[in-house]
Amino acid sequence: MLYSRTTLAGMITLGIALSSAALVAPGLAQDKPIPVPTAPIERTYKSIRGELYCEVWLFSGSSDTRISAAYFNTSDLNNDTNENDSCPASMWDKVTVKSLETQYDVIAAYKYGPRSWTMDYATFPVGPVVTFDAIQARWMGQAVFPIGATLKAANLQPYRPLQLHRKSAMTFEKGKPVFVLEDPDGASWVMQAFSKTVDRSLTYASLQTLGEKLKAGKGWKYRAVILDKDLTISTPEGYNWILQDELQNSYVACKDDACSFTP
Repeated sequence: MLYSRTTLAGMITLGIALSSAALVAPGLAQDKPIPVPTAPIERTYKSIRGELYCEVWLFSGSSDTRISAAYFNTSDLNNDTNENDSCPASMWDKVTVKSLETQYDVIAAYKYGPRSWTMDYATFPVGPVVTFDAIQARWMGQAVFPIGATLKAANLQPYRPLQLHRKSAMTFEKGKPVFVLEDPDGASWVMQAFSKTVDRSLTYASLQTLGEKLKAGKGWKYRAVILDKDLTISTPEGYNWILQDELQNSYVACKDDACSFTP
């Protein structure tokens, strides 16, 4: 999700299917540098609740010097046919991991999505539009792994938080639902996006009863809450805490004064 670098301070399931090309040494068969912008600009996305999007992740570096991943989000693009779908299957299916790893100077690549936002509007720093095979996307962040972490670190256990260092603001409007995980310590985690990668049958409407599908373990609770005022989740300390469930739905924590109130 992001201008500042993302530190993986914990573990999270991202559901990455890396091809055998991920083991190719950097510089072999790859050509173009990863298109990371030098001067991202802030962009506000409006009326995005339920909008379908996808992301392309491009990995570089090594476990000795840190692996990093630039990610590119399709939001508000590719939507001439359906304004609520920025990741049409007819375009997304033409993007392949093998093609990405051949075109760019990377150690690995993956396709993340389709997913849908659950907030109403958000502001992120972004880069210019880039075309990946058949689909357009914008740079939206950089994830940086700890020294010594390998590519396998991108596919770990759910319900393990990580810290995203970024400048962002997400707003959930009054009178609409938010979907909340409560951890065993009582902290609330608000869903920011749901995924259709693991469970293709998952829809926005079915999020009301998602708790029946989750197996988070003892002490975790799930609830849907109708807001009686706008909820804004920002980054007053320069970061958010993020986690995913086993279905790759992602949540942001109401910690460190990130939430305007706790729903």
